[in-house]
Amino acid sequence: MSFPLLTATAVLPALGAVATAAVPAARRTAAKWLALLVSLATLALAITVVVRFDPDGDRYQLTESHSWIADFGVRYELGVDGIAVALIALTALLIPFIVLAGWHDADPLETGSKRWRPTQGFFALILAVEAMVILSFEATDVFLFYIFFEAMLIPMYFLIGGFGDRAHEHGEQAAATQRSYAAVKFLLYNLVGGLIMLAAVIGLYVVAGNFSLTEIAEARANGTLDMATNTERWLFLGFFFAFAVKAPLWPLHTWLPNAMQESTAPVAVLITAVVDKVGTFAMLRFCLQLFPEASKWATPAILVLALISIIYGALLAVGQRDIKRLVAYASISHFGFIIMGIFAMTSQGQSGATLYMVNHGISTAALMLVAGFLISRRGSRLIADYGGVQKVAPVLAGTFLIGGLATLSLPGLAPFVSEFLVLVGTFARYPVIGIIATFGIVLAALYTLVLYQRTMTGPVKPEVSAMPDLRVRELVVVAPLIALLIVLGVYPKPVTDIVNPAVEQTMSDVQKKDPQPEVEAAK
Repeated sequence: MSFPLLTATAVLPALGAVATAAVPAARRTAAKWLALLVSLATLALAITVVVRFDPDGDRYQLTESHSWIADFGVRYELGVDGIAVALIALTALLIPFIVLAGWHDADPLETGSKRWRPTQGFFALILAVEAMVILSFEATDVFLFYIFFEAMLIPMYFLIGGFGDRAHEHGEQAAATQRSYAAVKFLLYNLVGGLIMLAAVIGLYVVAGNFSLTEIAEARANGTLDMATNTERWLFLGFFFAFAVKAPLWPLHTWLPNAMQESTAPVAVLITAVVDKVGTFAMLRFCLQLFPEASKWATPAILVLALISIIYGALLAVGQRDIKRLVAYASISHFGFIIMGIFAMTSQGQSGATLYMVNHGISTAALMLVAGFLISRRGSRLIADYGGVQKVAPVLAGTFLIGGLATLSLPGLAPFVSEFLVLVGTFARYPVIGIIATFGIVLAALYTLVLYQRTMTGPVKPEVSAMPDLRVRELVVVAPLIALLIVLGVYPKPVTDIVNPAVEQTMSDVQKKDPQPEVEAAK
């Protein structure tokens, strides 16, 4: 029997979470180092997955299949295509930086506080989320995917509600109330989406007789499984609703700004750069593959919702006074681009959407983590409380600028390539949608540059005059992310080579071909 590499990649952080939680309370530093070492070991396994994956090979590789609940046709089935490989690599890459960035975020509060922040629990929960996200990317059994799609809500709930941002202008009691509200809102929105998806999962089993993604898709392709049109549409809507909440897509997005605002910066990165990617990934893997006709039927409505997300999120980002809420609304706009690329039903659009998932994860991590370092120094999330930071902390300001420029998709930085592909792919089939979506780029430049101007330039405010620059640990977190943004901005080929074959297979699932450009014959 070959080594179960996919299982090991998910089980290692799960075991690491248990071990980290079991570290004695007095050994906080040991728990941090254990979590970091486990995350680095998981990254090594993820790199092995990337190396062993053959983009020109079978659609699903490194597969594992074992009987689990035989009476109901549930199997422990894992497999990865190029899209899953890219997102597993992204997840495993970001977790060590999240751990390092949050090194002191769960330390005991100041002397006299009645609350104790269990450091071991904080890092254990991060590793638990990593394990569940990776398993979600690997699962090819629909029921198995559903379990981890929902289970990741539990550790995320405690990370948001129990380890929130200390920078709150109304004191500790108000902060605790706001964290509790944000955590409950996150949980309720996602639970409702999950319950609707559960009904669709059960309906799929009634129709197909099993939960195997590969078997159901093969039966759909060869005509041995013929779903009634209305049945397929209802099942599609059940799946898509849950994924749209997770993504998040307008108007199901309202939990995200609250969750990111009240979380620590590393947890905010975990939400938007890691967990939310499960929603857009699942649209590609499950919605398009299991329900191709319903996906095409729903495309016009979904494109309109994605377009609203792009413009609406960017407009609200322009008017934000809170740094974290600004990044949250910017992410809503970016997820609109990703979903638009998926449902443009072109190879450029879907390749761009997949690349956007990776690039958005890196750029948001860079921007939000530097913002977290900034907020921890000043003790405030409000943009108006800053000014002139670049004169006292030039390295912090410089990395903040590069993260912001990546967010607005500046040419030469990684998000530009993916956003360009999404727009080209959308314009090829839906030119009006593509044209309107470009206004999101203009608005992104506005909210990013205004944020930088108000926080980093101008006279130095007395409250930031003694602000220290980035420390060594913080530079170790930020520098590799900045380097990746530049490298993938000028040479995205390593990622596109992995994802393009999977995109072509997805296009084949929905029986779509790229529209041919109309070229007049030379006279």
